[in-house]
Amino acid sequence: MNEEKLKQLKIQSEARVRPKASLWMSFAGVTVLTSAAVFYAWPRTADHQRLVDTTRSWKTSSVDAARVDQASVETTPSSSRTEHAGRMEALLTVSGYIVARERIELSPRFMGVVKWMGVKKGESVTNNQVVVLLDDAEPRARLKETAGRLAQAKAAVAKAELDFARVSRLARDDVESKQAEDDARLRVESTKAAVQEVEGQLELIQTHLEWTVIRSPIDGVILERLVDANELVVPQSFGGGRGPSTALLALADLKDLQVEIDLNESDLSKVFLRQKCRVSPEAYPDKAYEAYVAEIAPEANRQKGTLQVKVQIRNPDQFLTPELSAKVEFLDRPSGG
Repeated sequence: MNEEKLKQLKIQSEARVRPKASLWMSFAGVTVLTSAAVFYAWPRTADHQRLVDTTRSWKTSSVDAARVDQASVETTPSSSRTEHAGRMEALLTVSGYIVARERIELSPRFMGVVKWMGVKKGESVTNNQVVVLLDDAEPRARLKETAGRLAQAKAAVAKAELDFARVSRLARDDVESKQAEDDARLRVESTKAAVQEVEGQLELIQTHLEWTVIRSPIDGVILERLVDANELVVPQSFGGGRGPSTALLALADLKDLQVEIDLNESDLSKVFLRQKCRVSPEAYPDKAYEAYVAEIAPEANRQKGTLQVKVQIRNPDQFLTPELSAKVEFLDRPSGG
């Protein structure tokens, strides 16, 4: 009886073998699940992008788009925002020529010969620097001559005063007449007047002597040398093109530059005083300079139908050369201005 029960509990050898197909299917399932988990866990760029549901209403999509735009603005660097905000639209673009606001030509005050030229073209000079010396031989000789005349005049005054004192004593003793005393007094006054006259002539000659030393009136750059040493110069022309030179040097302050423009009258409504501008030299189109409208001529050119406008450049540098052409953009009025 017990043997029969044991035979029933005994596992047959055929049942001990596990089916191979089920085992391989289990391994395949585990592999698929692992691959899926790795695929979805791997980070991708698209995960950071917002997707807009196109099935939503138009109003909701607009709100989402505005939020996206706001987010993009907030992520934009501050420097880029500032550059974009400071870029104003150009109402008008015109070409003109770069000029120095003040071109100064130094001229002599009297006819003379250039003795020494101390500067060259393109050289920088400072205010009160000696740049030219004129021949001073003649004024120095006249200075000595006048100084001698002044000494004689002073000696005449001394003699007249002695004569007047002597005549006055004789007049008190009734030796000389009253008329003689008056004549002696008038001679004293006359000689004193002569001294003043010679002193004035002496000061004039000293002034002429100072005029032979010509100094720069500003800090600037020599634009042109108009004469050389040993040339004759005069204060004004004699009327002929072949006469003596009337100017010695031309100089200007290259830190004070403008752009001169002949503006068509049809464009005048787009330009106003103190208007902001942008200047770009034709030689360096990649460079731009801040500027403003400094002057609008009060009178137009009837033949050309133009009006001259001068645009002041704020911070010029070595890339801006007088007489070269430049492009000027007249900018729109600032927002809220």
